[in-house]
Amino acid sequence: MQVTGTVLTTRRVDAYHALTVVAPGIAERYRPGHFVSVAVGGAHTSMVTRRAFSIHDVKADYGGTVELVFTTGGPGTAWLAERRARDTIDLVGPLGRPFPLPRDPVNCVLVGAEYGSAVLFPLADALLERGCRVDFVLGAAGAERVFGAMRARRMAETTTLTTEDGSLGLRGKVTDALPSVIADTRADAVYACAPMETLRAVTAVAMEFDIPVQVAVEESMACGIGVCMTCVLPVIGDDGVTRMVRACAEGPVFRGERVRFEDVGTIPFDALGAPGGGARHVG
Repeated sequence: MQVTGTVLTTRRVDAYHALTVVAPGIAERYRPGHFVSVAVGGAHTSMVTRRAFSIHDVKADYGGTVELVFTTGGPGTAWLAERRARDTIDLVGPLGRPFPLPRDPVNCVLVGAEYGSAVLFPLADALLERGCRVDFVLGAAGAERVFGAMRARRMAETTTLTTEDGSLGLRGKVTDALPSVIADTRADAVYACAPMETLRAVTAVAMEFDIPVQVAVEESMACGIGVCMTCVLPVIGDDGVTRMVRACAEGPVFRGERVRFEDVGTIPFDALGAPGGGARHVG
């Protein structure tokens, strides 16, 4: 649904911006993993495409609020970072397919890098409500870019932090610490949200342990509703056929082993309907 939301609060969280918006209809329908698309620049802007943002938090206050966490990477997000309380913004959501939740209590490792970690916290709440064990592995290039470390420590059994420069936690990437966390916690499933290369590495680790992995991909989305086709990526279907699917509509959550990470950004010759013709079937 499309709503005009009123900004309730704005704050800085280390290197990131957090914007809480009153959006009752979206908050009511939200499930962990959903996202929203936001019109940026105001009514008379030349920035006609929307920006997609994961939802970090949902509360019942004021009929329903959603919190977005983001970094400024261009004029659109810079404009959004300048919004203040009582400003209004145009949102569409909730969009996409949310994280699937286990039927029974299981041990879950949640892996996040940079602000991709934000989407994992409502997921953790949902898993805990089902009696699951939750362990976090969070990382970034430096300490100021690790998101949610304190909240993770409050809600999880264990929280492992990594930074590439060694300024917080273990020196290295989240995937360096992930194998030992999976082994120590006897994990049954992995959930992750991070840049594509990190998701590729997380998926590889989970496959080594032969446990399922769900990944929320970070793809550029111009419309957010499956029309513009800017967010397509190659994914292997249940029938073993590779198709170019829309991250915004069929995703953003996918089974990690089904995403052909090595071919993201291209149309594989063996994808269904590709110029090369044919479809690859996998065992």
